Amino acid sequence: MNISGRAAVSGMAELKPEIDAGGRSSLELLSEVASRAIKDAGLRKSDLDGLLVTPPAEDSCFMWPAQVAEYLKMSPSYINMVELGGASACAAITRAALAVTAGLCRHCLCLSGGIWDSQVFNSQEGKMAVMSRAEIDFELPYGPMGFNSGYALIAQRHMYEFGTTVEQMAKIAVDQRQNALANPDALFNKQAISIEDVLNSPLIVDPIHLLEIVRPCSGAAAVIISRSEEAIDMPNVPVYLLGMGEACTHNSIIYSDSITVSPVKWSAARAFAMAGLKPVDMDLLSLYDCYPITVIVTLEDAGFCDKGAGGFFVQSHDLTYRGDLPLNTHGGQLSFGQPSYAGGMSHVTEAVRQLRGEAEKRQIKNNRLAFVNGNGGVMSTQSSLILGRDKHDVR
Repeated sequence: MNISGRAAVSGMAELKPEIDAGGRSSLELLSEVASRAIKDAGLRKSDLDGLLVTPPAEDSCFMWPAQVAEYLKMSPSYINMVELGGASACAAITRAALAVTAGLCRHCLCLSGGIWDSQVFNSQEGKMAVMSRAEIDFELPYGPMGFNSGYALIAQRHMYEFGTTVEQMAKIAVDQRQNALANPDALFNKQAISIEDVLNSPLIVDPIHLLEIVRPCSGAAAVIISRSEEAIDMPNVPVYLLGMGEACTHNSIIYSDSITVSPVKWSAARAFAMAGLKPVDMDLLSLYDCYPITVIVTLEDAGFCDKGAGGFFVQSHDLTYRGDLPLNTHGGQLSFGQPSYAGGMSHVTEAVRQLRGEAEKRQIKNNRLAFVNGNGGVMSTQSSLILGRDKHDVR
C-alpha cells in the first residue's frame, strides 16, 4: 500500500534534554511536551483521537499507553505502544501515518521520552533487563559491556574488512559537535572537539572512545500526524511523509549473518521506493547515531555510498549544517543527547524543524527532502522515513 503524501506532520515539540530531570516523572515530561505540540499544531486536546507512545526507560510499562492517556485526560479511538528500541520513534510515525490514512483517527499524537535510569546498562541486572534469552545465555557470560561491545565488534570488523580508520569514525563526532554548538538545546554546545580530542578520550571498548558514545539523559518529544488535507489548513508548513520502510533481521548480534550489513539495506530501499526518490535526492540526513559506526553502516546500506566506502565518504564530506552533506544538524545523539527513547525522536523533530525553516542559526539552504532513520538494538530493527515539504516531490 503506497500512502506517500497522504499524511503529514502537523505539530511537534521537544523538551531540552537534561542530565537531571529535577524530580519530574516520565508522565510529567510527556504531558508538558504533548501540551506544547498541541499548541504548535493549533489544535485542542479534544481533537486528538490517536495516541502512540514508546516505553519509558523507568516506570512500569504495564498498560503504559493507557497510563499516558489517563494522565493526559485523553480518550483515543486508536492507541498503542511501539517498542523497537531506538527505531521506536520512526516506527511510531509510520504507524500514525497508516492510522490516519486508514481513517482510524484524524490526529495522532506520537509521544516519546522519559526519565533516564542510570542503572540501565550500567549494572548486571540492568543489562539483563534489556537482553534476550540468547544474549543472556551466550553473550553475558563473556562479560560484555552492554551495547558498547556489540558496536565495537561491528567497528572492528568494518575496519578489518574495508580499511575504515579510527580517524574517519571520530570525524563524525567532531562534525556533529559543530552542529551542536549552533543548537542552544544540545547537551554539549559549549566547546568544539577535534579528532585528536576524540581519540585521546578514554578508550571504552576498542575501538570506541568515550566521545564516540551516546549520552543518555532525560527528556521528551512529541509529533502529531494528521491527514494531509487537514494539515494543509493548520498553522505550520506541513511536512509530508513521502516514504516509509522497516526491516528486522535479528535481535541478538550473534544471529546476524554479517555484522557489517544492517537491515537499513531493506528499510531504506522500501522508503525510497514508496517515495519514488533516490538517496542522491536528499538534502538532509538525520541518522540514528548511538556510535559513529552506526552512521557509517547506515550511509552504506541506505545507498548513499558503496558498501565499505562509508569511512572515506564521511572523511570527504562536510557533515555540518554549513557543509555539502548536512547530517544530524541538531548535534545528533552524540552531542544533543539521547533522552530516553526520545533519542530516536530527536532525528524526526530536527528534520521537521529544518524542513519548516525553523532551525535558526543551523538552518540549511534549499532543504526540501530529508532521510530519517531509526536503529533498534545492535543494528537490528530499522525504521526509515522520507520527509518532504511538497506532497509530490519526485525529482
